[in-house]
Amino acid sequence: MSSYFIGIDVSTTSSKALAIDEQGHITHGESFPHDLATPRPLWAEQDPEQWWSASAATLRSLLEKIPAEAVKAIGLTGQMLGLTPVDKDGHVIRPAILWNDLRSGAQCDAITEQFGAHALWQHIGSMLLPGMTLPKIIWMREHEPDNYAQIAKVMLPKDFVRFRLSGAHVTDIADGSGFGLLDVGKRQWSGEMLALADIPRAWLPELCESPDICAYVSEEAAALTGLIAGTPIVGGAGDQPAQAVGSGIVENGQTSLTVGTSGVLFTSADRYLPDEDGRLHTFCHAIPGCWCYLGVMQSAAGSLRWLHDEILPDRSYDALNKMVGSVPRGANGLLFAPYLSGERHPYPDPLARGAFVGFTLRHGLAHMVRSTMEGVAFGMRDLVEIARDKDIYPPSAAVSGGAANSPIWRQIITDVMNMPLYTVNTTAGGAFGAAILAAVGAEAWPDVPSACHALIQQVDTTQPDATGVEAYERIYAAFRQLYPALKDLFVTIAPLDEG
Repeated sequence: MSSYFIGIDVSTTSSKALAIDEQGHITHGESFPHDLATPRPLWAEQDPEQWWSASAATLRSLLEKIPAEAVKAIGLTGQMLGLTPVDKDGHVIRPAILWNDLRSGAQCDAITEQFGAHALWQHIGSMLLPGMTLPKIIWMREHEPDNYAQIAKVMLPKDFVRFRLSGAHVTDIADGSGFGLLDVGKRQWSGEMLALADIPRAWLPELCESPDICAYVSEEAAALTGLIAGTPIVGGAGDQPAQAVGSGIVENGQTSLTVGTSGVLFTSADRYLPDEDGRLHTFCHAIPGCWCYLGVMQSAAGSLRWLHDEILPDRSYDALNKMVGSVPRGANGLLFAPYLSGERHPYPDPLARGAFVGFTLRHGLAHMVRSTMEGVAFGMRDLVEIARDKDIYPPSAAVSGGAANSPIWRQIITDVMNMPLYTVNTTAGGAFGAAILAAVGAEAWPDVPSACHALIQQVDTTQPDATGVEAYERIYAAFRQLYPALKDLFVTIAPLDEG
């Protein structure tokens, strides 16, 4: 009988599960959607029980196609940073506060002032930002004291699914890096941060490395999912480290650009050297003894989805791509600021807003589509420029996410970066990376790099076009003026958004 390894991805939009065999081939995959609530401006919440019900449904469906006894291990991945508070009986206290929820800016400022900004950046590997877990906990203490008083455990999204699968309260240190409570250089919880924030250590999960077996499927979860009780579960990783594993970004300096709902620059590093100004996240990688640099823009392909859903719902994405081809580079002077969900890097500003700048009577919908694609590419270029400030000059990068599926958008991004971009032989991303981690935990491969070298190959490379590179250098210089010009206006108009 063949052996299988399952990767589960608890993303913002859905729970997915896929199985790979001993050769790393994806044999089956399933997905069930999640709902997203935005009850107030800057807020983003989900019901954790929906993560579990969707994950259980994916597993039941998957196990109709492969024998449960052939599943040798399970890996988990999912949206990072979110806060799931659980009481002493294991019940969810309130809806989870997600990675793109920006309500806790004041709490970030207070903690940063107490600890000292530079010391904090060096300790937790990043500025403390509203997306992270710690300021959300403090927000609960200040704004929902009754809920706060019930907390017995705090969990990240994928780890709530692990909790329901096994009863184990565990996270991997790659995902745990986003708590804001980890001493990232030492790969352990920070006593200093816990003391400063006055948060009990007992609330936090136990830590493990991403490919390590840390839990086993319980009898109760086996009955609900079709899995065999006792099936091992490895630590897994947050969606970005798992996506990097699934793209083969496992050696020092290797880089990927993920242009999905959010946009992410990911660079693998073999040492802990946080950015002096905290402008990138320096987190633990899913590979033991390795770290990574993460730069994040809050709304990347999500910007194009907004434009499609709200203005062009009757057009296919293929039709949008054709529209872009009819418009010159620079969209005849129409620029797009892609800050629909605030921004994280390089502008840690929850009040940042999206904007089209430069409209004239000659502009139409095709110009808006092209400008959106270019604005997202320029936002990703901002992340690359921070990496270049750290003397990180990758000769090429893996590209994935929705933008990678559009040849014209991929060319725009390639020209804006002036760097070859390649795709790999799977688009399953984080779920595939989680399955690889499960396979390593089950000793199908000796370590994560060995597995990735065996399973992942480059399949398609987009080269920069010299004319496009030259044009976009000029347009990018104009884009760089957008945020500074609009920053004060964002503050002025924020009170007008009262939901």
